[in-house]
Amino acid sequence: MSGPGPFGRLPDAVESAAAAREAPPGPRPAAKPGRRAGQAIWWVVFLIGFLYFFIPLVGTFAFSMRSQPLFSAYAVVIDDPQFAATLFYSFLIGIITIIVSSILIVPTAFWVRLRLPRLRPYIEFITLLPFVIPPIILVFGLIQTFSQGPVPLTHTDMGSNILLVAAYTVLSFPYMYRAIDTGLQATDIRSLTEAAQSLGAGWTRIILQVILPNLRVALLSGAFLTLAIVIGEFTMASFLARPAFGPYLQLLGQNAAYEPAAVTIISFGLTWLAMVMIAFIGRGGRTRVAVTGAR
Repeated sequence: MSGPGPFGRLPDAVESAAAAREAPPGPRPAAKPGRRAGQAIWWVVFLIGFLYFFIPLVGTFAFSMRSQPLFSAYAVVIDDPQFAATLFYSFLIGIITIIVSSILIVPTAFWVRLRLPRLRPYIEFITLLPFVIPPIILVFGLIQTFSQGPVPLTHTDMGSNILLVAAYTVLSFPYMYRAIDTGLQATDIRSLTEAAQSLGAGWTRIILQVILPNLRVALLSGAFLTLAIVIGEFTMASFLARPAFGPYLQLLGQNAAYEPAAVTIISFGLTWLAMVMIAFIGRGGRTRVAVTGAR
């Protein structure tokens, strides 16, 4: 028996706590009807969205399989040398576009976040202009400006490629800037910059070795969206007479029946493969950051 005092009943309290832990848990409270209704509504919305995207794919795949013999449409597309050539060209132009847009946007978004936050609404407005200006107007202006004068870029293949990269860079602004700005918002760039400056790092080293590693996932997200736009874009590549994947799809649709559906399925598969690669690389980056922080 415990004696009186402020700690006299401590053993009894310990025994009561142990008994409470060993006691079987009681029945969980039933979910509220409103919560169940909300979950059911969200499941219905998810199912409708899934069917909205999945049913056209099934229909496209079924149509591509109507060619005889089976999978002949896919064989024709893969054996076509223009398929690989145009896809490689669009992929290369997309990679160059991603590099150029990253060089332009990462320092701009970093400087605006760090030193010029009042200019952020104006920068966002400028990056959203590609949503307002149609691509046909942009490419027509480029052709009219650079087809004559001191820099006639449209007279050579290299000049037309430069114009196409410039046009795609403008188109990528909304996606790249939003992705990078979101990544900067989730990072304490002010503390990282001050710590790097205290160690004697310059601005170039800060951006390359401090900011960019923390924007890895954001850059991958913007790069994926940019690459998807470049591969599927038709108007600019067509007006600049470039051997891109978009004009190839349009030309194939005019001269074949089942092959365009096969190309669509193949493009969808490549897109999902790119998404899986981005998720894998991003997860690897987060794991390494966590291990480094633990050390």
